[in-house]
Amino acid sequence: MRPRQEITVIFSTFAQLERDKFSKWLTEPKLYKSIKNSLERSPKVSNSENFWALYWHKHWQKKSNNLARMHLSAYLQEPCYWAASKTVAKFANSQYSLADYFQMANAEVETILKDFNPEKCTSLKTYATIAILSRLRDILRQRKEADNCTNWALLRKVSKKLLLEALSQAGLTPTAIAQYRLAWTCFKELYVQNQPGGISKLPEPNRQLWEDTANLYNREQQNQQLAQSTGQCNGETIEQWLTQTAFFVRAYLFPPVKSLNAFKQDDGTTVTFDLPDPSSESPMADMIAQEEVQNRQNQISQISAVLLKALQSLDVQSQEVLKLYYQQGLTQHQIMQELQMSQPTVSRRLVKGRESLLAALVKWSQDLNISVNSNQIKDMSLALEEWLRNQYVEYSTIA
Repeated sequence: MRPRQEITVIFSTFAQLERDKFSKWLTEPKLYKSIKNSLERSPKVSNSENFWALYWHKHWQKKSNNLARMHLSAYLQEPCYWAASKTVAKFANSQYSLADYFQMANAEVETILKDFNPEKCTSLKTYATIAILSRLRDILRQRKEADNCTNWALLRKVSKKLLLEALSQAGLTPTAIAQYRLAWTCFKELYVQNQPGGISKLPEPNRQLWEDTANLYNREQQNQQLAQSTGQCNGETIEQWLTQTAFFVRAYLFPPVKSLNAFKQDDGTTVTFDLPDPSSESPMADMIAQEEVQNRQNQISQISAVLLKALQSLDVQSQEVLKLYYQQGLTQHQIMQELQMSQPTVSRRLVKGRESLLAALVKWSQDLNISVNSNQIKDMSLALEEWLRNQYVEYSTIA
């Protein structure tokens, strides 16, 4: 349980970064007053931060409180910062900074709230800590694919529905949207699809293609009786339109992250508030640092429980092989002599035992609606090795 003052703080403060580093915590007065009033109205309610996280999540789901989304955004600042720190360390050569990743993480909060299922995982912060990191890596993979894709390959890939959404989002008039869509349709019909190396490596369109596309556009424009016709278009006009279209599509797929001090309310209006600098004597930074340690410990405890259950479900011989290998540090040859097994049997039980534990860890993540890719499985495998060594060292110490 936390003091009520701490509960008030963690649901109303936001992290500020300066020079790509954490700078300070800023309090939003409206949120501070809101959570304080809620606590005062419910003096007998638990002081558990997780209780209030689930409380605001329920209000967010029902859209019964305009500030619920903002309270949860404040509460998830730490998982966002932690995920950003992990990502920038793992992808040191990326074009993005810690601040960029932090903004990306904050932009994923809405998705995290939608995917979170209190019936499967009672801790929103634990779920968010894992899920945000996974989302950031998925975003990087998708952006890498898009960055490696030329404008023309991107226009070959994009669907009509997404194209129209992108053009509409760009604020074009209905007439301009119709013209861009027709130009795109003509381009797709003429641009060669079957090229060596796949669609992402399609060659640059030549001048003849642009002229052919313009001629097809002019014919289709007459056949469709396009309103407010632009007249006869040439290849340069078509190329300019489609270059702009590709820009709109990229902007729609990967929009810039909005400032953290702007939120949309349930009625669609945007609320902007100032984040004042709290007193320099405030103990918030120390308090949040302590909370981060506690949350990491909670997450480790949950993972440890999953792995321990999976370990205990293994057959006796597999458990014995793992114990001799990790606790006593025996080689496979020594284990073979100790247990009177063949070397292939020892090796197989080691591999199968670790695979069973890793499968349990992956299933636990998937049950929390966290997508797991090959890179994350590799990270889990390394974490599993560390857990096994620590687990058996602990057993040895207790014994």
